[in-house]
Amino acid sequence: MDYGQNAVVIRHSSWSHFMAHEGRREGRLVLFTTRGAQNFTGFGFQPGDTLLFGQESAGAPEHVHAAAQARLLIPIRPPARSLNLVTAAAIAVGEALRQTDGFPSGAALG
Repeated sequence: MDYGQNAVVIRHSSWSHFMAHEGRREGRLVLFTTRGAQNFTGFGFQPGDTLLFGQESAGAPEHVHAAAQARLLIPIRPPARSLNLVTAAAIAVGEALRQTDGFPSGAALG
Protein backbone atom coordinates (compact mmCIF):
# COMPACT_ATOMS: atom_id res chain seq x y z
CA MET A 1 0.00 0.00 0.00
CA ASP A 2 1.22 3.48 -0.76
CA TYR A 3 0.64 4.68 2.82
CA GLY A 4 2.59 1.87 4.52
CA GLN A 5 5.54 4.18 5.10
CA ASN A 6 3.35 6.18 7.51
CA ALA A 7 3.13 3.27 9.95
CA VAL A 8 5.58 2.98 12.81
CA VAL A 9 6.09 -0.70 13.57
CA ILE A 10 8.07 -1.81 16.60
CA ARG A 11 8.63 -5.51 17.16
CA HIS A 12 9.51 -6.64 20.65
CA SER A 13 11.40 -9.86 21.24
CA SER A 14 9.38 -10.72 24.34
CA TRP A 15 6.56 -9.59 26.60
CA SER A 16 9.10 -8.31 29.14
CA HIS A 17 10.81 -6.18 26.48
CA PHE A 18 7.43 -4.79 25.43
CA MET A 19 6.57 -3.92 29.03
CA ALA A 20 9.98 -2.25 29.55
CA HIS A 21 9.85 -0.20 26.33
CA GLU A 22 9.94 3.57 26.92
CA GLY A 23 6.73 4.06 24.94
CA ARG A 24 4.93 1.61 27.21
CA ARG A 25 5.85 3.14 30.58
CA GLU A 26 2.75 5.31 30.95
CA GLY A 27 -0.91 4.66 30.32
CA ARG A 28 -3.08 1.65 30.90
CA LEU A 29 -3.01 -1.73 29.22
CA VAL A 30 -6.51 -2.28 27.82
CA LEU A 31 -7.20 -5.83 26.65
CA PHE A 32 -10.03 -6.67 24.27
CA THR A 33 -11.17 -10.20 24.96
CA THR A 34 -14.22 -12.46 24.70
CA ARG A 35 -13.68 -12.90 28.45
CA GLY A 36 -14.00 -9.15 29.01
CA ALA A 37 -15.74 -7.89 32.12
CA GLN A 38 -16.93 -4.56 30.69
CA ASN A 39 -18.56 -3.43 27.45
CA PHE A 40 -16.10 -1.24 25.54
CA THR A 41 -18.70 1.47 24.89
CA GLY A 42 -18.98 2.17 28.62
CA PHE A 43 -15.22 2.45 29.11
CA GLY A 44 -13.50 5.83 29.29
CA PHE A 45 -10.43 5.71 27.05
CA GLN A 46 -7.52 8.02 27.86
CA PRO A 47 -4.57 9.28 25.81
CA GLY A 48 -1.67 6.94 26.45
CA ASP A 49 -3.79 3.78 26.69
CA THR A 50 -2.29 0.76 24.94
CA LEU A 51 -4.95 -1.39 23.28
CA LEU A 52 -4.14 -5.09 23.23
CA PHE A 53 -5.72 -7.88 21.20
CA GLY A 54 -5.03 -11.61 21.42
CA GLN A 55 -4.66 -14.13 18.64
CA GLU A 56 -7.83 -14.95 16.75
CA SER A 57 -7.38 -18.65 17.42
CA ALA A 58 -6.31 -18.63 21.07
CA GLY A 59 -6.96 -15.18 22.51
CA ALA A 60 -4.50 -13.53 24.88
CA PRO A 61 -2.36 -15.61 27.26
CA GLU A 62 -3.02 -15.51 31.00
CA HIS A 63 -0.02 -13.25 31.75
CA VAL A 64 -1.50 -10.61 29.42
CA HIS A 65 -4.87 -10.88 31.16
CA ALA A 66 -3.10 -10.47 34.50
CA ALA A 67 -1.18 -7.38 33.35
CA ALA A 68 -4.19 -5.57 31.85
CA GLN A 69 -5.78 -2.77 33.85
CA ALA A 70 -9.02 -3.29 31.90
CA ARG A 71 -10.52 -6.26 30.04
CA LEU A 72 -13.14 -5.11 27.54
CA LEU A 73 -15.74 -6.92 25.49
CA ILE A 74 -17.17 -5.98 22.11
CA PRO A 75 -20.67 -7.49 22.30
CA ILE A 76 -21.98 -9.54 19.39
CA ARG A 77 -25.16 -11.52 18.87
CA PRO A 78 -25.20 -15.27 19.42
CA PRO A 79 -24.43 -17.70 17.93
CA ALA A 80 -21.32 -15.76 16.84
CA ARG A 81 -18.48 -16.21 19.35
CA SER A 82 -16.04 -13.52 18.31
CA LEU A 83 -15.03 -11.00 15.67
CA ASN A 84 -11.92 -11.35 13.56
CA LEU A 85 -8.92 -9.42 14.82
CA VAL A 86 -8.91 -6.65 12.22
CA THR A 87 -12.61 -5.95 12.72
CA ALA A 88 -12.28 -5.88 16.52
CA ALA A 89 -9.24 -3.61 16.34
CA ALA A 90 -10.95 -1.20 13.93
CA ILE A 91 -14.01 -0.92 16.19
CA ALA A 92 -11.89 -0.46 19.32
CA VAL A 93 -9.40 2.01 17.90
CA GLY A 94 -12.20 4.03 16.31
CA GLU A 95 -13.99 4.37 19.65
CA ALA A 96 -10.77 5.18 21.53
CA LEU A 97 -9.85 7.87 18.99
CA ARG A 98 -13.37 9.31 19.08
CA GLN A 99 -13.34 9.57 22.87
CA THR A 100 -9.88 11.11 23.07
CA ASP A 101 -10.27 13.47 20.10
CA GLY A 102 -7.51 11.52 18.41
CA PHE A 103 -8.80 11.75 14.86
CA PRO A 104 -6.89 14.34 12.83
CA SER A 105 -8.81 17.58 12.38
CA GLY A 106 -9.49 18.49 8.78
CA ALA A 107 -8.97 14.89 7.64
CA ALA A 108 -10.18 14.08 4.14
CA LEU A 109 -13.63 12.53 4.10
CA GLY A 110 -13.42 10.32 1.11
